[in-house]
This record gives sequence, C-alpha cells and structure tokens, in this order.
Amino acid sequence: MARDRWMAYGIFRLALGINILIHGIGRIFGPGAGGFALKTAQMFGATPLPHWAVYGFLLAVPFIEAALGVLLTLGLFTRWALVAGGLLMICLIFGTGLRSDWPTVGIQMIYSITYFLLLFYRRYNMLSVDSLVTRSRAAA
Repeated sequence: MARDRWMAYGIFRLALGINILIHGIGRIFGPGAGGFALKTAQMFGATPLPHWAVYGFLLAVPFIEAALGVLLTLGLFTRWALVAGGLLMICLIFGTGLRSDWPTVGIQMIYSITYFLLLFYRRYNMLSVDSLVTRSRAAA
C-alpha cells in the first residue's frame, strides 16, 4: 500500500515536472524567451502593470519553468521547487486576473491545486533524488 502511494506521488510529480519543463523548453527554443515575452507582454497593455516589468517577468518565466521542470522531474529540492512553482502561479494568476482572462485563471488554478497537492503529500516523495540523498545520509 505504501509503495502504491510512492508510485502515485512519483507519477504525479513526474507528470507536472515534464509538463513545466516542456513549457519552458518550448518557449526558449521555440519563439525564444524574448519572442515569447514580447508577444505575451502585448496582452497586458490594458492593465496598470508597466510594460518593462511585465516584459522582464515574462523574459524570466521560460527559464524558471525549465529549471522547476528539471527539479520536479528528478525530485530534487522538491519542497522548494513546489513552493517556487506555487509562487509563480500566484504571479501569473495576478497578471491574468488583471486582464480578466478568467478561463486562463481557471487553468492556472488547476496548476495551483496540483502544486498544493504535491507539497501537501510530499511525505510520499520516495521515488526521487531527494529520497536517495536522505537515505544515503541516514546510512552513513
């Protein structure tokens, strides 16, 4: 039964990790981080957010996503990767809410729930680099 929980958690964490990794990699190697930031920043023109701040944030997003995706896929620094991912979602929800793009906010809320569940049930994160490091330290 415990192994089923470990596998379920590992599969769920891996699915989110690959999803977020592909988001970042696709934006970096697709239109490029600058192209992604420029195109997406245009959607925020009617919000009170300054263009330079939106553009700067969006320029960093693909690299943050790629880094978080790698960490979550491996299960490395899982707690902090999940916290960072949740905080990233809060920023995205704030900006998207200012645009009144409620369908996208709904999708972002699903990601937020995913981050919540993975952080809440992190005790089942046994199929991960974090777990291997903890077990090696305990054995030493």
